[in-house]
Amino acid sequence: MFKDLFQKKKYAVVPSERTKRDIPEGLMNRCPKCGQIQLSKELEKNLKVCSGCGHHYRLNAWERIAMTLDEGRLFEIDENLVSEDPLQFPGYAAKLEQQKASSGLNDAVVTGEGEIGGFPAVVGVMSFDFFSGSMGSVVGEKVTRAIERATEKKLPLVFFSTSGGARMQESILSLMQMAKTSAALAKFQEQGGLFISVFTDPTLGGVSASFASLGDYNLAEPGAIVGFAGRIVIEQTIRQKLPDNFQTAEFNLQHGQLDKVVHRKDMRALLTKLLDMHAWKGEPADVQ
Repeated sequence: MFKDLFQKKKYAVVPSERTKRDIPEGLMNRCPKCGQIQLSKELEKNLKVCSGCGHHYRLNAWERIAMTLDEGRLFEIDENLVSEDPLQFPGYAAKLEQQKASSGLNDAVVTGEGEIGGFPAVVGVMSFDFFSGSMGSVVGEKVTRAIERATEKKLPLVFFSTSGGARMQESILSLMQMAKTSAALAKFQEQGGLFISVFTDPTLGGVSASFASLGDYNLAEPGAIVGFAGRIVIEQTIRQKLPDNFQTAEFNLQHGQLDKVVHRKDMRALLTKLLDMHAWKGEPADVQ
């Protein structure tokens, strides 16, 4: 009884509004899947994967490049290509400028040459933080030029996709990119080119329905949403309830749409292994 009087009671401390204001913004992150709070620095060390549930956070193009390429180095090509407003779509020009400022990119894809595990390759990385990774004329042109460069230099092509689909502000010009990129890829593969396609969260619409699904190897990160139309649209169309894991990478793997689901920490090693398996054993190509 007397012992209880001198014991310290444990209380849950609720941070005051002032305390919350004093915590620097961006210091901590709450996992959108399991709710676990992690220090941003620890999350960065873990390749932006939640240590509690394994949720893979989205990466921008340059974060992906830093994690994947040797020394994080990419010799970028076509970096000066920028979208215009060919159809004079209301508000589109202003939104493009906003997207450039917020993302630091000229458009939704970065392409270039680099090495992965010592093996040269043409690499493309899409970024969801520019117009939701939508594919307009510039994205289609940069992807096509990257494929043509890989064809000309006889290099493998490694592409990381993430997209909300076609860019509606460019209408039919955006939809044309599906055929354009797929045709270039067909020529590349006819000449024996190796294409490794990696789906990241999410990859939907015209990108998933064109070049992204045409890989010799189709890989995906865990939990990545991969499909064409959105879940709600499909349910309203067929008037049926879809499985809870519908369109996830694991669902697509189970139904034969993917070759492998690869954890982010293992992606670079697997890409190196695949490039080694298919490598030309003569003189290595020059990376410029």
